Amino acid sequence: MFETAGALVAFSSAANAGITIPAGDWTVDIGGNVNAFYTNVQTDTYTHAGVKTSAPDANTIGTGLLPAAFGIGAKSRQNDLDVAFQFSFFTGTSSGDNTLGGGAAGNNSLNIRQAFVTVGDASWGTLKAGRDLGIYGSDAILSDMTLLGVGNGGPAGGSSTLGRIGSGYIYADWKGQFQYSSPNFNGFAFAASVNENFKPSSNGLAATAGTSNSSNMDWEAKATYDFAANDVTGRVWVSGITQKTESTVANGSYTSSGYDIGGKVAYQGAQLVGYYYNGEGLDSQAALAQGLFNGNGVKSQDSGGYVQATFVVPGVGTKLGASWGESLSKYNSSFDIKNESWIIGAYHPLTKSLNLVAEYTNQRITNADATGSTVAKTENDTISLGAILFF
Repeated sequence: MFETAGALVAFSSAANAGITIPAGDWTVDIGGNVNAFYTNVQTDTYTHAGVKTSAPDANTIGTGLLPAAFGIGAKSRQNDLDVAFQFSFFTGTSSGDNTLGGGAAGNNSLNIRQAFVTVGDASWGTLKAGRDLGIYGSDAILSDMTLLGVGNGGPAGGSSTLGRIGSGYIYADWKGQFQYSSPNFNGFAFAASVNENFKPSSNGLAATAGTSNSSNMDWEAKATYDFAANDVTGRVWVSGITQKTESTVANGSYTSSGYDIGGKVAYQGAQLVGYYYNGEGLDSQAALAQGLFNGNGVKSQDSGGYVQATFVVPGVGTKLGASWGESLSKYNSSFDIKNESWIIGAYHPLTKSLNLVAEYTNQRITNADATGSTVAKTENDTISLGAILFF
């Protein structure tokens, strides 16, 4: 059952399907992953005058884009209905920073990202209630090759790196929701959800978590079409999101909205992915955590996308990949941010469950004023080596 994690597992041709246990009228499914990566991050910053400052290298051992996860779910057919539930627990492998309460105890926390129930039938679709991955941007992250690796790295202490989040797509995030998913109509399907309101980050420029309210809901929808012809398979999708934020701060009320479009096609071990998004009040480039929804706290102009190519070496099974992407976020004269990254990676299936991973990422973040003059630039070079085991 492990639905979202199952989709992540399906990303790897080397991963198996999980542990299935018959239990009376129920079928119990247990699955997840454990991963660890050595990550070296070199960071250079530049002033408006071009003066360069190099920070000491950050060397860490921790989880990649996927936190370590354990999921348990079950499904049953009752009264002509398919019923199921899912719980998934996520954590990191980094011991963190002693100054932040790390060390022996660590400063990672157990994060229950999935807790939901579903009911439905193949004839009319499925209803979901609970916490799960959001709809908008979900295909972008599920198609990202760095799900098996690190992508844009970061300091120790967290349970996840960023992959390509914030430099190619907005994070779909894990949301309390009611969702309807349609049956599959010869490859075509659609889904729609109403989710809890995502307040602006307290790092935002205007409305903050302390002043905005939750009187409005977050609405999302997506349509997909899957196709197959001989050895060619693929998917195209389009989705949208809208949410109104109301605040007591002057000019702090606004509506976040956006759309995206993407596609991927595979042929005999080769796969191409293309993705684009556009909207207002979507990103958090001006806040501390890039790529989180509505984090800027203002109605910023946001757009971006990525392209990716991967190829599985015949007879060896190693997947080689390269991708480029960027996210743009602008608000009046306050900020004009461009977050761009190149990523190359190699993902080798040592066994059907265990992948060895090597990646290199070059990320450049620039911030320009209203005249277009560069006032700040940060460049991160990340090298990561590690392994991820699916079960």
